[in-house]
Amino acid sequence: MSRKAAVVALTALAPISWGSTYFVTTEFLPADRPLFTGLMRALPAGLLLLALTRKLPRGAWWWKSAVLGALNIGAFFPLLFLAAYRLPGGVAAVVGSVGPLFVVGLAALLLGEKPTTRTLLTAVTAAFGVSLVVLKAGAAFDLIGVGAGLLSSLSMSAGVVLTKRWGRPEGVGSLALTGWQLTAGGLVVLPVAFLAEGAPPALTGTNLAGYAYLALGNTAISYFLWFRGIERLSASSVTLLGPLSPITAAVIGWAALGQALGPVQVLGMLIAFGATLFGQLAPAKPQAPAEPQAPAGPAATPVPFSSAEKNRQELSMDLEVSAVRR
Repeated sequence: MSRKAAVVALTALAPISWGSTYFVTTEFLPADRPLFTGLMRALPAGLLLLALTRKLPRGAWWWKSAVLGALNIGAFFPLLFLAAYRLPGGVAAVVGSVGPLFVVGLAALLLGEKPTTRTLLTAVTAAFGVSLVVLKAGAAFDLIGVGAGLLSSLSMSAGVVLTKRWGRPEGVGSLALTGWQLTAGGLVVLPVAFLAEGAPPALTGTNLAGYAYLALGNTAISYFLWFRGIERLSASSVTLLGPLSPITAAVIGWAALGQALGPVQVLGMLIAFGATLFGQLAPAKPQAPAEPQAPAGPAATPVPFSSAEKNRQELSMDLEVSAVRR
Protein backbone atom coordinates (compact mmCIF):
# COMPACT_ATOMS: atom_id res chain seq x y z
CA MET A 1 0.00 0.00 0.00
CA SER A 2 1.35 3.43 -0.94
CA ARG A 3 1.90 6.09 1.67
CA LYS A 4 -0.95 8.17 0.28
CA ALA A 5 -3.35 5.21 0.33
CA ALA A 6 -2.41 4.49 3.93
CA VAL A 7 -3.14 8.09 4.94
CA VAL A 8 -6.51 7.98 3.15
CA ALA A 9 -7.40 4.67 4.81
CA LEU A 10 -6.55 5.92 8.30
CA THR A 11 -8.42 9.21 7.75
CA ALA A 12 -11.46 7.29 6.50
CA LEU A 13 -11.69 5.55 9.88
CA ALA A 14 -12.92 8.85 11.36
CA PRO A 15 -16.19 9.20 9.36
CA ILE A 16 -16.69 5.43 9.60
CA SER A 17 -16.51 5.73 13.39
CA TRP A 18 -18.86 8.70 13.36
CA GLY A 19 -21.34 6.54 11.48
CA SER A 20 -21.71 4.44 14.66
CA THR A 21 -22.84 7.44 16.72
CA TYR A 22 -26.56 6.97 16.02
CA PHE A 23 -26.49 3.31 17.09
CA VAL A 24 -24.54 4.03 20.29
CA THR A 25 -26.76 7.01 21.12
CA THR A 26 -30.05 5.13 20.71
CA GLU A 27 -28.91 1.87 22.35
CA PHE A 28 -26.58 3.00 25.14
CA LEU A 29 -27.29 6.61 26.12
CA PRO A 30 -30.11 8.41 27.95
CA ALA A 31 -32.80 9.79 25.64
CA ASP A 32 -33.23 13.44 24.70
CA ARG A 33 -29.84 14.70 25.92
CA PRO A 34 -28.03 15.47 22.67
CA LEU A 35 -26.09 18.49 23.93
CA PHE A 36 -24.96 16.66 27.05
CA THR A 37 -23.85 13.84 24.76
CA GLY A 38 -21.89 16.33 22.65
CA LEU A 39 -20.29 17.69 25.82
CA MET A 40 -19.36 14.19 27.00
CA ARG A 41 -17.84 13.43 23.61
CA ALA A 42 -15.65 16.51 23.40
CA LEU A 43 -14.52 17.75 26.81
CA PRO A 44 -13.32 14.49 28.46
CA ALA A 45 -11.53 13.52 25.24
CA GLY A 46 -9.84 16.91 25.03
CA LEU A 47 -8.75 16.87 28.67
CA LEU A 48 -7.39 13.34 28.27
CA LEU A 49 -5.28 14.36 25.29
CA LEU A 50 -4.03 17.43 27.17
CA ALA A 51 -2.96 15.18 30.05
CA LEU A 52 -1.19 12.78 27.69
CA THR A 53 0.65 15.40 25.63
CA ARG A 54 1.25 17.97 28.43
CA LYS A 55 1.38 20.79 25.93
CA LEU A 56 -0.62 24.00 26.01
CA PRO A 57 -1.04 26.57 23.23
CA ARG A 58 1.33 29.50 23.10
CA GLY A 59 0.94 32.97 21.63
CA ALA A 60 -1.49 33.19 18.73
CA TRP A 61 -2.38 29.51 19.10
CA TRP A 62 -4.60 30.31 22.08
CA TRP A 63 -7.09 32.12 19.86
CA LYS A 64 -6.47 29.87 16.85
CA SER A 65 -7.27 26.79 18.95
CA ALA A 66 -10.40 28.51 20.28
CA VAL A 67 -11.56 29.34 16.75
CA LEU A 68 -10.87 25.84 15.42
CA GLY A 69 -12.47 24.22 18.47
CA ALA A 70 -15.58 26.38 18.11
CA LEU A 71 -15.92 25.63 14.39
CA ASN A 72 -15.13 21.91 14.46
CA ILE A 73 -16.85 21.11 17.78
CA GLY A 74 -18.45 23.95 19.73
CA ALA A 75 -20.71 25.38 17.03
CA PHE A 76 -20.92 22.22 14.96
CA PHE A 77 -22.46 19.98 17.65
CA PRO A 78 -25.33 22.26 18.78
CA LEU A 79 -26.26 23.16 15.20
CA LEU A 80 -26.08 19.51 14.16
CA PHE A 81 -28.34 18.44 17.02
CA LEU A 82 -30.78 21.27 16.32
CA ALA A 83 -31.04 20.08 12.72
CA ALA A 84 -31.50 16.49 13.91
CA TYR A 85 -34.41 17.54 16.16
CA ARG A 86 -36.11 19.72 13.54
CA LEU A 87 -35.63 17.41 10.54
CA PRO A 88 -36.08 13.72 9.80
CA GLY A 89 -32.75 11.90 10.00
CA GLY A 90 -32.57 11.38 6.25
CA VAL A 91 -33.12 15.05 5.46
CA ALA A 92 -30.53 16.08 8.04
CA ALA A 93 -27.98 13.69 6.50
CA VAL A 94 -28.62 15.03 3.01
CA VAL A 95 -28.27 18.64 4.18
CA GLY A 96 -25.01 17.72 5.87
CA SER A 97 -23.70 16.00 2.75
CA VAL A 98 -23.25 19.35 0.98
CA GLY A 99 -20.16 19.91 3.14
CA PRO A 100 -17.72 19.04 0.33
CA LEU A 101 -19.16 21.85 -1.79
CA PHE A 102 -18.58 24.33 1.05
CA VAL A 103 -15.02 23.06 1.42
CA VAL A 104 -14.34 23.44 -2.31
CA GLY A 105 -15.43 27.09 -2.17
CA LEU A 106 -13.59 27.92 1.06
CA ALA A 107 -10.45 26.10 -0.09
CA ALA A 108 -10.43 28.22 -3.25
CA LEU A 109 -10.66 31.42 -1.18
CA LEU A 110 -8.29 30.55 1.67
CA LEU A 111 -5.95 27.87 0.34
CA GLY A 112 -5.73 28.66 -3.35
CA GLU A 113 -7.01 25.17 -4.25
CA LYS A 114 -8.59 25.83 -7.62
CA PRO A 115 -11.94 24.01 -7.88
CA THR A 116 -12.19 21.63 -10.80
CA THR A 117 -15.21 20.27 -12.61
CA ARG A 118 -14.09 16.82 -11.53
CA THR A 119 -14.16 17.74 -7.84
CA LEU A 120 -17.53 19.48 -8.07
CA LEU A 121 -19.14 16.58 -9.93
CA THR A 122 -17.71 14.13 -7.41
CA ALA A 123 -19.14 16.12 -4.50
CA VAL A 124 -22.58 16.38 -6.13
CA THR A 125 -22.56 12.66 -6.99
CA ALA A 126 -21.67 11.73 -3.40
CA ALA A 127 -24.51 13.90 -2.05
CA PHE A 128 -26.92 12.28 -4.51
CA GLY A 129 -25.84 8.83 -3.39
CA VAL A 130 -26.36 9.77 0.27
CA SER A 131 -29.84 11.07 -0.56
CA LEU A 132 -30.77 7.70 -2.06
CA VAL A 133 -29.58 5.92 1.08
CA VAL A 134 -31.32 8.03 3.71
CA LEU A 135 -34.05 10.19 2.14
CA LYS A 136 -37.57 8.80 2.39
CA ALA A 137 -40.66 9.77 0.42
CA GLY A 138 -42.77 12.48 1.99
CA ALA A 139 -39.95 13.76 4.20
CA ALA A 140 -40.83 17.10 5.78
CA PHE A 141 -38.64 20.18 5.46
CA ASP A 142 -38.34 22.71 8.26
CA LEU A 143 -36.64 26.02 7.41
CA ILE A 144 -35.00 26.38 10.82
CA GLY A 145 -33.81 22.79 10.69
CA VAL A 146 -32.45 23.16 7.16
CA GLY A 147 -30.71 26.40 8.14
CA ALA A 148 -29.16 24.78 11.20
CA GLY A 149 -28.01 21.82 9.10
CA LEU A 150 -26.41 24.07 6.50
CA LEU A 151 -24.71 26.18 9.18
CA SER A 152 -23.38 23.07 10.93
CA SER A 153 -21.95 21.84 7.65
CA LEU A 154 -20.48 25.27 6.92
CA SER A 155 -18.96 25.43 10.42
CA MET A 156 -17.24 22.08 10.03
CA SER A 157 -16.11 22.96 6.50
CA ALA A 158 -14.58 26.23 7.68
CA GLY A 159 -12.86 24.32 10.48
CA VAL A 160 -11.37 21.86 8.00
CA VAL A 161 -10.06 24.62 5.72
CA LEU A 162 -8.63 26.75 8.55
CA THR A 163 -7.02 23.66 10.10
CA LYS A 164 -5.35 23.09 6.74
CA ARG A 165 -4.36 26.76 6.37
CA TRP A 166 -2.89 27.22 9.85
CA GLY A 167 -1.26 23.82 10.18
CA ARG A 168 0.22 23.40 13.63
CA PRO A 169 2.99 25.13 15.56
CA GLU A 170 6.53 23.83 15.33
CA GLY A 171 7.28 21.10 17.84
CA VAL A 172 3.59 20.32 18.48
CA GLY A 173 2.13 17.04 17.30
CA SER A 174 -1.31 16.34 15.87
CA LEU A 175 -2.38 14.72 19.13
CA ALA A 176 -1.79 17.90 21.13
CA LEU A 177 -3.54 20.06 18.53
CA THR A 178 -6.53 17.70 18.63
CA GLY A 179 -6.64 18.02 22.42
CA TRP A 180 -6.63 21.82 22.20
CA GLN A 181 -9.56 21.83 19.78
CA LEU A 182 -11.64 19.26 21.64
CA THR A 183 -11.15 21.08 24.95
CA ALA A 184 -12.01 24.47 23.45
CA GLY A 185 -15.04 23.02 21.66
CA GLY A 186 -16.22 21.22 24.80
CA LEU A 187 -16.00 24.45 26.80
CA VAL A 188 -18.19 26.14 24.18
CA VAL A 189 -20.80 23.36 24.41
CA LEU A 190 -20.72 23.28 28.24
CA PRO A 191 -22.88 26.35 29.01
CA VAL A 192 -25.20 25.67 26.08
CA ALA A 193 -25.85 22.13 27.32
CA PHE A 194 -26.62 23.21 30.88
CA LEU A 195 -28.81 26.12 29.84
CA ALA A 196 -30.81 24.05 27.35
CA GLU A 197 -30.97 20.71 29.15
CA GLY A 198 -30.34 21.41 32.82
CA ALA A 199 -28.34 19.25 35.20
CA PRO A 200 -26.76 16.00 33.96
CA PRO A 201 -29.00 12.91 34.15
CA ALA A 202 -28.34 9.93 36.41
CA LEU A 203 -26.09 7.54 34.49
CA THR A 204 -26.16 3.75 34.43
CA GLY A 205 -23.26 1.43 33.66
CA THR A 206 -24.55 1.10 30.11
CA ASN A 207 -24.63 4.88 29.74
CA LEU A 208 -21.06 5.19 31.03
CA ALA A 209 -19.86 2.53 28.60
CA GLY A 210 -21.51 4.38 25.72
CA TYR A 211 -19.99 7.71 26.73
CA ALA A 212 -16.57 6.07 27.16
CA TYR A 213 -16.73 4.77 23.60
CA LEU A 214 -17.86 8.14 22.24
CA ALA A 215 -15.13 10.04 24.09
CA LEU A 216 -12.27 7.66 23.27
CA GLY A 217 -12.83 5.86 19.97
CA ASN A 218 -15.49 8.07 18.42
CA THR A 219 -13.89 11.39 19.32
CA ALA A 220 -10.31 11.38 20.68
CA ILE A 221 -8.94 8.82 18.22
CA SER A 222 -11.25 9.70 15.33
CA TYR A 223 -10.60 13.45 15.47
CA PHE A 224 -6.86 12.81 15.79
CA LEU A 225 -6.99 10.76 12.56
CA TRP A 226 -9.22 13.40 10.93
CA PHE A 227 -6.93 16.35 11.73
CA ARG A 228 -3.87 14.26 10.83
CA GLY A 229 -5.46 13.57 7.46
CA ILE A 230 -6.18 17.26 6.92
CA GLU A 231 -2.44 17.95 7.29
CA ARG A 232 -1.46 15.34 4.70
CA LEU A 233 -4.29 15.46 2.15
CA SER A 234 -6.03 18.22 0.26
CA ALA A 235 -9.05 19.76 1.97
CA SER A 236 -11.47 18.56 -0.72
CA SER A 237 -10.14 15.00 -0.59
CA VAL A 238 -10.62 14.82 3.19
CA THR A 239 -14.16 16.13 3.14
CA LEU A 240 -15.11 13.74 0.30
CA LEU A 241 -14.60 10.95 2.84
CA GLY A 242 -17.63 12.30 4.73
CA PRO A 243 -20.24 10.14 2.90
CA LEU A 244 -18.71 7.10 4.62
CA SER A 245 -20.50 8.22 7.78
CA PRO A 246 -24.13 7.87 6.59
CA ILE A 247 -23.18 4.72 4.68
CA THR A 248 -21.80 3.19 7.88
CA ALA A 249 -24.87 4.30 9.84
CA ALA A 250 -27.14 2.61 7.28
CA VAL A 251 -25.14 -0.63 7.36
CA ILE A 252 -25.14 -0.72 11.18
CA GLY A 253 -28.88 0.00 11.20
CA TRP A 254 -29.44 -2.94 8.85
CA ALA A 255 -27.09 -5.34 10.66
CA ALA A 256 -27.79 -4.44 14.30
CA LEU A 257 -31.23 -2.84 14.34
CA GLY A 258 -33.00 -4.78 11.61
CA GLN A 259 -33.65 -1.72 9.46
CA ALA A 260 -34.53 -2.59 5.89
CA LEU A 261 -32.24 -1.80 2.97
CA GLY A 262 -33.96 -1.84 -0.39
CA PRO A 263 -32.46 -1.77 -3.89
CA VAL A 264 -32.55 2.03 -3.98
CA GLN A 265 -30.58 2.29 -0.71
CA VAL A 266 -28.01 -0.22 -1.93
CA LEU A 267 -27.66 1.68 -5.20
CA GLY A 268 -27.19 4.91 -3.24
CA MET A 269 -24.46 3.29 -1.15
CA LEU A 270 -22.62 2.16 -4.27
CA ILE A 271 -22.87 5.63 -5.82
CA ALA A 272 -21.72 7.44 -2.66
CA PHE A 273 -18.92 4.94 -2.03
CA GLY A 274 -17.79 5.10 -5.64
CA ALA A 275 -17.72 8.91 -5.52
CA THR A 276 -15.74 8.75 -2.27
CA LEU A 277 -13.12 6.49 -3.85
CA PHE A 278 -13.02 8.57 -7.02
CA GLY A 279 -12.45 11.69 -4.93
CA GLN A 280 -9.19 10.23 -3.61
CA LEU A 281 -7.71 9.56 -7.06
CA ALA A 282 -5.28 12.20 -8.20
CA PRO A 283 -6.00 13.42 -11.74
CA ALA A 284 -3.51 12.33 -14.32
CA LYS A 285 -0.80 14.89 -14.98
CA PRO A 286 0.30 15.64 -18.52
CA GLN A 287 3.77 14.41 -19.33
CA ALA A 288 6.38 17.08 -19.52
CA PRO A 289 8.07 17.38 -22.93
CA ALA A 290 11.44 15.70 -23.14
CA GLU A 291 14.32 18.06 -22.57
CA PRO A 292 16.74 18.43 -25.46
CA GLN A 293 20.03 16.65 -24.91
CA ALA A 294 22.97 18.83 -24.16
CA PRO A 295 25.61 18.96 -26.88
CA ALA A 296 28.63 16.76 -26.44
CA GLY A 297 31.48 18.36 -24.68
CA PRO A 298 32.74 19.06 -21.19
CA ALA A 299 30.07 18.58 -18.56
CA ALA A 300 28.51 21.84 -17.52
CA THR A 301 28.89 22.81 -13.92
CA PRO A 302 25.45 22.51 -12.27
CA VAL A 303 23.97 25.70 -10.95
CA PRO A 304 23.17 25.26 -7.24
CA PHE A 305 19.60 25.84 -6.08
CA SER A 306 18.89 28.82 -3.92
CA SER A 307 17.69 28.00 -0.42
CA ALA A 308 14.13 29.14 -1.27
CA GLU A 309 14.07 27.10 -4.48
CA LYS A 310 15.35 24.04 -2.63
CA ASN A 311 12.58 24.41 -0.05
CA ARG A 312 9.98 24.66 -2.81
CA GLN A 313 11.37 21.54 -4.47
CA GLU A 314 11.27 19.56 -1.19
CA LEU A 315 7.76 20.79 -0.39
CA SER A 316 6.53 19.82 -3.86
CA MET A 317 8.00 16.31 -3.50
CA ASP A 318 6.44 15.91 -0.06
CA LEU A 319 3.02 17.03 -1.27
CA GLU A 320 3.13 14.61 -4.21
CA VAL A 321 3.78 11.75 -1.79
CA SER A 322 1.46 12.83 1.03
CA ALA A 323 -1.43 14.85 -0.42
CA VAL A 324 -4.37 13.62 -2.21
CA ARG A 325 -9.84 18.50 4.50
CA ARG A 326 -15.21 17.68 7.76
